[in-house]
Amino acid sequence: MQYSPKNDLIWIFLRPWILIPRTLYILLTLIFFLIRLAIQGSSNNEKTQKELSKYLFNIITDLGPCFIKLGQALSTRPDLVRQDWLTELTKLQDDLPPFDHKIALKTIEDELGDTASSLLVEFPNKPIASASLGQVYKAKFKPNSYVAVKVQRPNLEFIIRRDIVILKILANILSPFLPLNIGVGIGEIIDEFGKALFEEIDYEKEAENAKKFAKLFKNNDQVIIPKVIDAISSKKVITTSWIEGVKLKDRNELKNNGLIPSSFIRTGVISGLQQLFEHGYFHADPHPGNMFAMKGGDEKNGNIAYVDFGMMDSISDSDRLTLIKAIVHLINNEFFLLAKDFQKLGFLSSDQNLEVLVNPLKEVLGIH
Repeated sequence: MQYSPKNDLIWIFLRPWILIPRTLYILLTLIFFLIRLAIQGSSNNEKTQKELSKYLFNIITDLGPCFIKLGQALSTRPDLVRQDWLTELTKLQDDLPPFDHKIALKTIEDELGDTASSLLVEFPNKPIASASLGQVYKAKFKPNSYVAVKVQRPNLEFIIRRDIVILKILANILSPFLPLNIGVGIGEIIDEFGKALFEEIDYEKEAENAKKFAKLFKNNDQVIIPKVIDAISSKKVITTSWIEGVKLKDRNELKNNGLIPSSFIRTGVISGLQQLFEHGYFHADPHPGNMFAMKGGDEKNGNIAYVDFGMMDSISDSDRLTLIKAIVHLINNEFFLLAKDFQKLGFLSSDQNLEVLVNPLKEVLGIH
């Protein structure tokens, strides 16, 4: 399973019966949403906005995994999306409609060579969570031991290949009309997105990622990583030890469980900086559905569990050094040098006039 921009483009052009109807469906769906947004988007009526956010949620889930992934990214951006929409979009993280339970059981049997009921002491008849690429079951592995069994959605390789190529075609057609200047073409961004998605649907790769991440944090009691159960894992099924925690979504829910919200912010920030600056290997999908607050910490340092290691990435030593320099330049209010750091990191194009960015950076990032 691998995404190849050139080969996959040829693949879909040789199948117009797939390309044309799907492209028209995506375009019409987006046009209808934009029309409704133009009519109702500026309304201050709470009911209208709630209906609009549900309409957006339904559109994204209907369009499938690629669009759900984009929606998940939006669900973590309160600076871009209004608050009453965020509530609906956060459901994209782990509260999607599940696929047929019988298909999940068939996938387990095909992948592992035995039935779920034979491999596990108990296997439930419905998932506990359902996300963009798979759904998770809480199963009993041993008399006093539970595991999370994640089963991949059917036909993902075909669906992702089809939609990524169509997204790239549409993006390249529309890019001249988009006010973007980010140093790389939008087509290149979609190619990277496609490569990441194909890596994410390889659960054997995810298992390797989880083990590597656990090894990096083995001496950090505040960061908990579930253990992979290799005997019940494959390319389309991954089983890990069960994490019993509270999702980092709602401050009040944390308080109701006797947890201190600020302690998890501290641990989250420190572990994030460790990933970037110390290990050079980081969790690339740390939305609230993939992070749990655990009991056992103290007032300053809460215990956090990471799950879902399908999207991981690494950073080179030179980029790590540039990031450190960027922080130093930010602290010292050296905004021209900060802009140069952004250029070295590829956030800005090589021909960008950095002088014109000094005042905007000072306004946004400067200490007033």
